[in-house]
Amino acid sequence: MSDAVVYKNDILKIGEAEFQRQSRRFNIAVRQDAVDIAQYLPETINWAEAGIHTFDTFDELFRLSQKHLLDLIILATRSDLELETEMIASCKRRPSLAHVPTVVYHPQTDKELFKKAFSSGADELLSGMWDSEIFGVKVRMICERSARDLGVNPTSRLPGPVLIERELERKIASGETFAACYLDIDNFKAYNDYYGYLYGDRVIRLTAYIIRDIVFDLVPDGFVGHIGGDDFIFIIPYEMIELVNSNIIKTFDSIIPYKYAREDRERGRIVSKNRRGEVEVFPLLTISIAVVVNFDHMFTHAGELSHMLADLKKYTKKLAGSNYMIERRRKY
Repeated sequence: MSDAVVYKNDILKIGEAEFQRQSRRFNIAVRQDAVDIAQYLPETINWAEAGIHTFDTFDELFRLSQKHLLDLIILATRSDLELETEMIASCKRRPSLAHVPTVVYHPQTDKELFKKAFSSGADELLSGMWDSEIFGVKVRMICERSARDLGVNPTSRLPGPVLIERELERKIASGETFAACYLDIDNFKAYNDYYGYLYGDRVIRLTAYIIRDIVFDLVPDGFVGHIGGDDFIFIIPYEMIELVNSNIIKTFDSIIPYKYAREDRERGRIVSKNRRGEVEVFPLLTISIAVVVNFDHMFTHAGELSHMLADLKKYTKKLAGSNYMIERRRKY
């Protein structure tokens, strides 16, 4: 039996089931006011299994965004859109929701409704009788365009570099004290080369879920972004550094051995040959987290902060095992 087959049969069952479920579902948050469209959404979103989550208030929507990777927000109403425009504005102010396409549905076709919806930041206004075929095409194009334009990472569905930079700049401009944490998976290239990119991709998604769930559980208004590849960034309060990072490390280290074939897990390493035919040994995956704190307006722009994070990350990766390290030096 090949290593790949052994590995596939040996995957942590709960995690694999969750990956399969998430990869199939298209998560929609729906608010309905005197109009019922939820019943039509599975037919409208016919390219994927639609996970439909209803909400009434913005707080409920925000909690949904922490629990699910939302692909779309729909506000269906017969009203004058006053409440809907306020909700859209609130979404655009939240980094975890700003990149999620927002669609307004109203049974009436009215010029003033279109002006209100689009001026508030809505991505589309659907009007008239619900047409699953036409509306489905529009919604799909909106979501694809949003992912392309805003740089949402397709693997993790987390905000990408554009939104990460925007959030860092916003935090720096506010003058508040915060911790920026840069997480990198150690020896990921060796794992990816050894097992193949499909299994490497699953490790990326697993890591994204771990970071996202722990950060949002402990810091509801925190920020989690995916720089690309095996690099992530999350922003949390200074006083939460130890609690958040230690929990991420503990969770990652307890699950990651089950992403290996049994024999590799038992010996605690993978053994392979490089292109020159030389034997190479790599330990099991670990994570390194570099932490830089913005004290007293220490940084003036995101570039300064990211430079220090990258420098500290190189040093942290030299340490054995999973670690997090806080930069104690002032800006240089």
